[in-house]
Amino acid sequence: MKLLIVEDEVKTGEYLKQGLSEAGFVVDLAHNGLDGYHLAMTERYDLVILDVMLPDVDGLRILTSLREAGKEVPVLFLTARDSVDDRVKGLELGADDYLVKPFVFAELLARVRTLLRRGANHAAESGVGIADLKLDLARRRVTRGGRRIHLTAKEFALLELLVRRQGEVLPRSLIASQVWDMNFDSDSNVIDVAIRRLLAKIDDDFETKLIQTVRGMGYMIDMPDGRL
Repeated sequence: MKLLIVEDEVKTGEYLKQGLSEAGFVVDLAHNGLDGYHLAMTERYDLVILDVMLPDVDGLRILTSLREAGKEVPVLFLTARDSVDDRVKGLELGADDYLVKPFVFAELLARVRTLLRRGANHAAESGVGIADLKLDLARRRVTRGGRRIHLTAKEFALLELLVRRQGEVLPRSLIASQVWDMNFDSDSNVIDVAIRRLLAKIDDDFETKLIQTVRGMGYMIDMPDGRL
């Protein structure tokens, strides 16, 4: 399983990476919030270990952005803040567990394994879809009408965003920020090109067309009788 550690204290980060690697995990390490956020948004992890007090972007803000982008990866907060209010705030924002520094590595490892087991049970049930289009979120697979459809990582992220917000018109600016992690450039056609490629794979060979263009507004996925 693949873990991401976001920890600005170099010794702590390296200590965690070594210990978790020796425990059999594949581990990426980011020493600042921006790098950690970029990795969490672009790579697939089974768990993120996130320090709250980072020098550039704090962990609470990173977690909020991940959840707003639909990233359901389990997050274990590490922090020197030990007040009840701090713990409650982190959990309310979507953290899955909270460990106060200093900690014993054996306890952290036990919590990591518990969260991974919980996530595996959730992933086994985790899937979204519309009509005969099915997304297996755990294995990152797509089928339509029982036929396997091969998508790139970005195409899968785009389709997942559309399906999770079925019936809602998504403007290009929102798609750009959540799938490509960039500000929307009105002169860029990257979103339109990606949608056309997705259409070719998802809709072209099927009678029922699901992906819809709402002129002047954006894109949506819905059944034809829900067309605007």
